[in-house]
Amino acid sequence: MSFETVRQQMIQQQLRTWDVLDTAVLEIFDRLPRETFVPPNYADVAYADTQIPLGSGNFMLTPKIAGRILQAVRPRAGERVLEIGTGSGYLTAALAANGSDVRSLERRADLATRAAATLAALSIGNARIEHRDAYSPEALGSGVHDVIVLTASLPCDDERFERQLAIGGRLFAVVGRAPVMTAMLVERIGERDFRRTELFETQLEPLVGANGPAGFEF
Repeated sequence: MSFETVRQQMIQQQLRTWDVLDTAVLEIFDRLPRETFVPPNYADVAYADTQIPLGSGNFMLTPKIAGRILQAVRPRAGERVLEIGTGSGYLTAALAANGSDVRSLERRADLATRAAATLAALSIGNARIEHRDAYSPEALGSGVHDVIVLTASLPCDDERFERQLAIGGRLFAVVGRAPVMTAMLVERIGERDFRRTELFETQLEPLVGANGPAGFEF
């Protein structure tokens, strides 16, 4: 079976059935060769609804989770996007697909190197990968972002990420502890005002370093 065929099956049987219905989002996943991002020995299951291991206890996001994230934050051309946890770079590429400026932080050097090489091979020039721990000093930078995506979970809300949002900005995070975790969309609607929307229940591996004091819980 060709990759094109299984890519279409992924869109119809995974993304659409999980309420990923935005035409622009579906077109992005139709264009992205997911088989290029998975470890070579997992190419045959690149489009399966399963976690694909990246080593050291890390996994690629399943297609349906990646689709719900992209549909929730909807990055636009020229927007500044911060991704915490590059992983394979598949979601990084999706976030960059409409011309946004993506900066992605990855604490594992091997994943950062591999993802950067994959993006370069696909001529994706508006996404840059940094080998950096999100909790290291100055990792987030001093500027603000229109979109922030955390690809690993937080035990509770961490306002250091919210403070990095521009007004009108959107943050995606999965919050809670296994087995109860909730995907949240946080929108900054004013200098001190935020709107929070529960999207769906899921489970993601915890973000390394996120066990310290946090601001306040959702």
